[in-house]
Amino acid sequence: MTTSPFLAPPPRLLIEPLVRGALLEDLGRAGDVTSDAIAPEGLKTRAVLAARQAGVVAGLDLARLAFELIDPRVAFKALRPDGAHVSAGETIAVVEGPARGVLTGERTALNFLSHLSGVASVTAAIVASIAAYRTRVVCTRKTTPGLRAVEKYAVRAGGGANHRFGLDDAMLIKDNHIAIAGSVTQALRRAKAAAGHLVKIELEVDSLDQLREGLREEVDAVLLDNMTPAMLREAVVIAAGRATTEASGRITPASAPEIAATGVDVISVGWLTHSAPILDIGLDFEG
Repeated sequence: MTTSPFLAPPPRLLIEPLVRGALLEDLGRAGDVTSDAIAPEGLKTRAVLAARQAGVVAGLDLARLAFELIDPRVAFKALRPDGAHVSAGETIAVVEGPARGVLTGERTALNFLSHLSGVASVTAAIVASIAAYRTRVVCTRKTTPGLRAVEKYAVRAGGGANHRFGLDDAMLIKDNHIAIAGSVTQALRRAKAAAGHLVKIELEVDSLDQLREGLREEVDAVLLDNMTPAMLREAVVIAAGRATTEASGRITPASAPEIAATGVDVISVGWLTHSAPILDIGLDFEG
């Protein structure tokens, strides 16, 4: 299985500061003193990036850039694209060039590639678990500081979709907003008065009464927080297509099918980005 043709790679303008910052953090004040001491100047090498376990690839452009920024003479050839499902032992990419550059860029490249591939892999697992339903899987704003754009890209590589990217691209009225406003109705009315015509408004509810109150005010989406499958099923009936229904709250590949079976439009999963285990990928030198 390969990536969707609609998976656009992250722009270099967006990822270069991330990779450059990671390399600077690693190089410190003196550079890679170990590789400079052991690898002779001008020595060329060839290595492969190989998956140690099955999963979904994401982050190849960041890995490529980690080597390129260290030494432009290092050639990086991806054999599998982002979004591809790979098996244990499969070669993902080949790296060739000056040994010092390959050694110095190795850890930064693997950090990005392993982490983002891990995000893509767990996303793919949840997506696969609900393949029989029309429900979509999305991430949240629970991302690693500084890495939100690329972690959300990795979710897309795994077959998921993205929730809002930040506080500025949609309104999500949560329990504390309701507490400040005094009621669901007041919170929604204030939000509508301030929102532009292209800004969608979502309301988080934890009871069916709050859901009914929100629907009376005509909201774009409702986030059904920590509801049981029975409550979710009733909430979908109450919403009756008048708002997008989104379920959230500690959803796993094991629990996702039962939740999707309730008929909700979207399942949002925060741990896809904040707690996904890495996909184990290694750099193996040849010869």
